[in-house]
Amino acid sequence: MERIARVSEIIAGSPISFEEAIKAGFRRANRTLRNITGMRILEQRVSVEDGEIKEYRVRMEVIFLLES
Repeated sequence: MERIARVSEIIAGSPISFEEAIKAGFRRANRTLRNITGMRILEQRVSVEDGEIKEYRVRMEVIFLLES
């Protein structure tokens, strides 16, 4: 049986940490996409306001298998 995957890029954020931003992105992707097999974090950034970190942001690829 052949397996074909697709990649979808998403951006997610959290005021707490990069880990929480990743989890938030995964939770959101998991509501829409089926058969998620992995994720790859492409970029991490922070939003700064008044000398304080306001939000942790991640840009990531979500890999999922296409249904036959």
